[in-house]
Amino acid sequence: MSFPRLALFDLDGTLLDSAPDMLAVVNHMRSLHGREPMPLSTLRPVVSKGARAMLAAAFPDIDTTIRESWVPDFLAHYERELGRHGEPFPGVPAMLDALEADGCTWGIVTNKPEYLARQLMPLLGWQARCAVLIGGDTLPVRKPDPLPLVHAARQLGFTPAEAVYVGDDERDIVAARAAGMPSVVALWGYRLADDRPDAWQGDVLVEDPAALCLASAWPDTVNAGPA
Repeated sequence: MSFPRLALFDLDGTLLDSAPDMLAVVNHMRSLHGREPMPLSTLRPVVSKGARAMLAAAFPDIDTTIRESWVPDFLAHYERELGRHGEPFPGVPAMLDALEADGCTWGIVTNKPEYLARQLMPLLGWQARCAVLIGGDTLPVRKPDPLPLVHAARQLGFTPAEAVYVGDDERDIVAARAAGMPSVVALWGYRLADDRPDAWQGDVLVEDPAALCLASAWPDTVNAGPA
């Protein structure tokens, strides 16, 4: 088999190890509230869950309504920390090179706000390489709804069945399954201790990005190309 003709990726926890950036944000906010820094090991498992989950991990004793009011401050400070500490996971650059060498088109479907995700692209050198970028606010719904995945594929002239989605969170795999898109569970990403990725019903579970440099690691797709 060859690589899929279209590979779509989650961003945080799949392509990008953004936990160090997020830790800088959380610890800045904790400092403002007179608290000691929290360790990366405490924050890391919830990074893929989004700003609200990270605030809950950093301030578990604060009322949910109050934490909700802090989300804009979290995002504003994250924009200042964007790309300063995080970097692609080991093996991701080589994997993207291998996909492109085979003629595979790739893009990103993330729940991160689109304006933040787009600012990351030139920092990573991906602005001319990423064929489509769908953020969590690009459409009226976000993952686990399948529409962002379907929309991304159709923007590039593919059906969902001709693409593969790679993600590290259960909602990634739920979205792919609902879209009729084959999926890869990225086991190198961010997970809670009680997460069971083997129960998410992904088509393939992969231990590290380097494995995806091999076409045989990907699920089979209809490789007819753009419709």
